[in-house]
Amino acid sequence: MELDDRKVKILNAIIQNYQETGEPVGSRTISKYTDLNLSSATIRNEMADLEEMGLIVQPHTSAGRIPTDQGYRLYVDHLMEEKTREVAEMKDFMVQRVDRLEQLLKQVARFLATNTNYATLISGPSVTRSKVKFLQLSRMAGEKLLVTVVVDGNIVKNTILDMERSMTDDDILSLAFNLNNTLNGLSMSEINLGLITKLKEAAGPNADVVEKVLEAVADAISMEGEVPIYTSGATNIFKYPELTADDTASQIIGTLEEKQQLSHLLTAALNDEEKQGIQIYIGGETSVQAMKDCSVVTATYELEDGLQGTIGIVGPKRMDYDKVVSVLKNVMAQLDLIYKKD
Repeated sequence: MELDDRKVKILNAIIQNYQETGEPVGSRTISKYTDLNLSSATIRNEMADLEEMGLIVQPHTSAGRIPTDQGYRLYVDHLMEEKTREVAEMKDFMVQRVDRLEQLLKQVARFLATNTNYATLISGPSVTRSKVKFLQLSRMAGEKLLVTVVVDGNIVKNTILDMERSMTDDDILSLAFNLNNTLNGLSMSEINLGLITKLKEAAGPNADVVEKVLEAVADAISMEGEVPIYTSGATNIFKYPELTADDTASQIIGTLEEKQQLSHLLTAALNDEEKQGIQIYIGGETSVQAMKDCSVVTATYELEDGLQGTIGIVGPKRMDYDKVVSVLKNVMAQLDLIYKKD
């Protein structure tokens, strides 16, 4: 849709003013808001054209207008200029690497919720292509063995195995050494039959334990259906009157807490290359019914090779898209700095 410069500036002003106030915007407000030096009558004519194009709508009998989903879409696609706004505390907040990825993602969710005043959700990374970093075997009571597997991103998976026979501490130590020496740095696709046979032969009578440990390794690497979602700032939804009508807010917050539908929204980007990077969904463009009155901005992040997840920001359709995109870009840059600097 092609707009002349005057209509572009007026639509821009309507959206930005509505973002700030949440109230319908009239021609007199626009005449003060822009640098066009146009009369209210001229602006009203331009607003009428924008309304015919389906970009703004008059919600009440007053003269004020608010953006439609199509208006927001045009703003997002063609009018939004990317800003290089620095987030002052970002580097100090994130540059000290957190050993556990779970802790880092929770911190990022809180940071984004605080700095945008919207609800935030972050999916833990999909690690189907991840590699083994470390294995630890620990004796437990009752002939049980605790297998701790650490994969890329310092993601930890614990599994308790039942042993068919007693193992000495030396046997456990030797088995752990061989497993680490053989599997360190390998993905599941690289753990072939030859390596498995070699490990079993070295384990001797404990070959069955090797098989069970490898099953635990495979489970830690795939973790299908177990991608966690961390949320923060759900109560920010109550700051926007248009999201508190009826039971809209409770439905949104319920969806944030329940997380199943959000999982589909966040992981969809990882399975579709066209949806990777920063994406903006306005109103009914999302597949989540409870979010039909919201805008959702998502961004995929990559920590290490094969380790990807998605960040999502949920707010009203009048959200400050410039700020959200800017903050997301800074977050992804800092994550890249933290995990790829070595």
